[in-house]
Amino acid sequence: MLQSPHQPLQVAAVPAQRTPAREDDAGPWHSEAACRRDEAGLFFAPSKEPTAARLAREEAAKRVCGGCPVMIECREHALMQPEPYGVWGGLTAAERRVALARRRRRDIELKAATTAEHIAAAG
Repeated sequence: MLQSPHQPLQVAAVPAQRTPAREDDAGPWHSEAACRRDEAGLFFAPSKEPTAARLAREEAAKRVCGGCPVMIECREHALMQPEPYGVWGGLTAAERRVALARRRRRDIELKAATTAEHIAAAG
């Protein structure tokens, strides 16, 4: 079970293969997104936004994401693209960079472990 969007770095390590797939006949995932209109401008920063205002805006955006039915699809989209700006799937751009680095490191470690197992089995 995912934790609240206020603890995004713990949620960010969800492996891609464990995310639910969407049916194509249901339409694009973003058609069900809670933020699809973003009338309040919560998800992308205006230029020269002060830090305190940015943090407050990002927390408000994460609250919207927390109740979104397609949060996982949105997050995976942002991680796979990768989206360099905005709040996507409950994660800021900085949090997505951390998640991507963790995912890359995990993939490298898994590949190294698999290679070592193959070498040991052949030896």
